[in-house]
Amino acid sequence: MITGLALKTLRHRRAAFAGAFVALVCAAALVCACLMLLETGLRGGVAPERYAGAPLIVAGDQNVHETVTKSSGKVKTKAKPLSERVWIPEATAAKLRGLPGVAKVLTEVTFPVNGHALGHGWESAGLTPFTIARGRPPRADGEVVVDGRSGLSVGAALDVRGRSYRVVGVTAQAPPSQDTVFFSTAEARRLAGRPGLVTAIGVFPRVGMPVDASSVLSAGERLAAYSGDERGTVEFLDAEQARVRLISMGGALGGTSLLVAILVVTGTSALAVQQRRREIALLRAVAATPGQVRRLLGGEALLVGLAAGVTGSAAGVGLGFWLRGRFVELGAMPANLRLVVSPFPAAVALMAAVAAAWAATRVSVRRTARIRPVEALGEAAMGGGLPLGRSIAGVLCVAAGITLTLVLSGLETEAASSPVTMLTALVWTVETALAECTAEWFNAEETRSHVYLALGWAAQMSGEAAEALAWHRRALTTGLGTRSLTMSAAVAEGVAGVAVLEEAPERAAWLLGVGAALRGAPAARDPDVARIEARCRTALGDDAFDRAYAEAEAFTRQRVPVTQGLAGGLAGGIAEGTETAALTVIEGHLSALGG
Repeated sequence: MITGLALKTLRHRRAAFAGAFVALVCAAALVCACLMLLETGLRGGVAPERYAGAPLIVAGDQNVHETVTKSSGKVKTKAKPLSERVWIPEATAAKLRGLPGVAKVLTEVTFPVNGHALGHGWESAGLTPFTIARGRPPRADGEVVVDGRSGLSVGAALDVRGRSYRVVGVTAQAPPSQDTVFFSTAEARRLAGRPGLVTAIGVFPRVGMPVDASSVLSAGERLAAYSGDERGTVEFLDAEQARVRLISMGGALGGTSLLVAILVVTGTSALAVQQRRREIALLRAVAATPGQVRRLLGGEALLVGLAAGVTGSAAGVGLGFWLRGRFVELGAMPANLRLVVSPFPAAVALMAAVAAAWAATRVSVRRTARIRPVEALGEAAMGGGLPLGRSIAGVLCVAAGITLTLVLSGLETEAASSPVTMLTALVWTVETALAECTAEWFNAEETRSHVYLALGWAAQMSGEAAEALAWHRRALTTGLGTRSLTMSAAVAEGVAGVAVLEEAPERAAWLLGVGAALRGAPAARDPDVARIEARCRTALGDDAFDRAYAEAEAFTRQRVPVTQGLAGGLAGGIAEGTETAALTVIEGHLSALGG
């Protein structure tokens, strides 16, 4: 029944839920896209290009390892990637050649050429493998071979580090992510400038025979074996750093977008609940329980979140590919780092949208659902829109939030973006608070009434009956302008405490009954009211207390108008603490309404 009612209310309140739907769609799309980047950082790989032909690559360990022993005795090893390439001894190649099952071993040196290409010795051409399409391999120190994408022909000249080299060959292959220039073996070693060191060693096993290189790896320092897509990580060092960046960026952007969505949806939900005060009050008045009200509004939120989650998740997949393209253009990730696509990001984005909608609605409706029927009708009848000061503050916060969000999108360094991120979240949180909290929080008369009431209770605890009564009188007189039955009930209970100080327990019991009738139910959780009631029962006995309490409760319900608040006579009667308060109905009556 509750689900059917939620569907009907959604059909008739499309505009009210449009803002929440749009916010959740955007959040789900961003969360899905960011999780795709995050998953790429965790599971993504780079396919090898230059090392594609070698089943096993032995190269330097590109991580710095640190072993930490905690106070509990647990040993933990941490690893951080290095940005520079680790070179290894060339003598390692001879050790690998002696292993059982090894058919061939090729060494390679790598160095930059003219800022955009990579130079190697021709002995490493078999790692891809490169083959000659035109010309021949380089033999002399002044000869080079270029790849098929260079645009150079045999016989052309190529200047490298102030020296002119003659192109003697062009390869049939051209790796998609790098330009390649091959030199003679001796010239490549000279240009690399690392005598006795190489960047990688390719190991080719015999057909059907596995190669165990563990003995060589354990004997040498900072040696590691790479196979499969792991060969791509040692070939493209920036890929591993890009994966780390994707993990941090994906997590931060996804979490921030979800947080902003929750704040926005909380604000829109609070506004929708405020606009439906009369509807909720009527539901409470016809015996709808707080749980039923929460389930109704929660069901609406779940339906909106489900629809927004499905739409946003679908859009998030396309957004993920677009973000990857932008990151490649900006140099934040290499073009050959493949984007991982799986159902996980879309499923999490869908669940996040549903959970955000449900949580935001639960936060917004928590007070309204607990409100007592009589109090709900009274507050709904008061009506009124947002106070001017609150509206201005909300508009300013929205403008500041949008401005800070745009500024944050243009910041590129962590040092600059971190404080702006916190400030942006704070501004959006304040904006949500302005939208979510009840109107009386910004009502000056209501605030003064609460202050006077607190001063009255403080004087009462000090035993100053006259001073306490004066403060309570001021609280009630100030609160009449707000038409708040809750405030009037609190004053009645405060004056009951004064009556106890004046040793008038019967009058105190009567005033407690007035407070319960105004509020709609006894203030069971108020320790001060419980203390006053206990003292009254001790002095009067249970029968006498119940009689005075019930008489005042029935009298007040018949005479106090919910739609217009308290008459002036009630102010004087409660403030003076008399049982014959002049309670006058200004408009209508409540003879047919029980608590």
